[in-house]
Amino acid sequence: MAEHQFLISGHAFVAPKLEPALYLVSTPIGNLKDISVRALETLAGAELILCEDTRTSAKLLNAYGIKTQKASLHEHNEMAQAQNIVDEVKSGKAICLISDAGTPLISDPGFPLVRMAAEEAISIIAIPGASAVLSALAVSGLPTDSFSFFGFLPPKQAARISRLEELKTHQPTLVFYESPKRTNATLSALAQVFGSDRQVVVARELTKRFETLYRGTAGELADEFAGETTKGEVVILVAGASKVAQVDPDQWRAVLKTLMEEMPLRGAVDKVAADFDLKRKQVYQIALELKNAE
Repeated sequence: MAEHQFLISGHAFVAPKLEPALYLVSTPIGNLKDISVRALETLAGAELILCEDTRTSAKLLNAYGIKTQKASLHEHNEMAQAQNIVDEVKSGKAICLISDAGTPLISDPGFPLVRMAAEEAISIIAIPGASAVLSALAVSGLPTDSFSFFGFLPPKQAARISRLEELKTHQPTLVFYESPKRTNATLSALAQVFGSDRQVVVARELTKRFETLYRGTAGELADEFAGETTKGEVVILVAGASKVAQVDPDQWRAVLKTLMEEMPLRGAVDKVAADFDLKRKQVYQIALELKNAE
């Protein structure tokens, strides 16, 4: 088979000539058929493919008969290699960047390279495709009109709890990647910090043979996964916090003052706290200030 060709179902296709650029090529997250013709053309037509792990990427490239030269670009060498790669593109080469699975840079190496390429004004072209974040979100049944992706939570329990505390009142749907080894601990932490009733979805092995979705409350899924050994890639999605209506303090204070003229202080405090969804201690403190000001 000639260079710069690729195979689909045993049929050979010639890749078109590429313009010099850095191409960010999305690859399948499991099922090797989830790749676009444009991605195949780009991978086959490039002079070099930068891989997170060349052994992992070889499975995809071999499946489509792509013979393009491969090189490793990972978190340990990307800073050192970035300038050389940018210089290669400037010299007229088409270079692809792929990760082991999915869209490059999404919790994967490549950001220092892309930032340097942008700073030096070389062409950066995205070849879109599979994304575990978007695939999980689409099938989750949770709101998709607004969401936030937070990558991997800290591996240590104390840091994980602290991070979740920061996100406790976040209203858009939250999306996390997680190691199968820490899935049960993370679900337990979610139930602890967000409350056992918060809706959660665990998407495991998306697009693969044993793809499974688990839906339930944080408490239910924490119990279901407790003591279990999870296998495969995991995405955890969490319903955002309920929107808390903003209460005008002048309004409820005026109501409190009026009620204090009509009923005992305790009754007025209880009614205002209930009607405006406020903490009783907060209302009681203001009631004392109003009483002392008389």
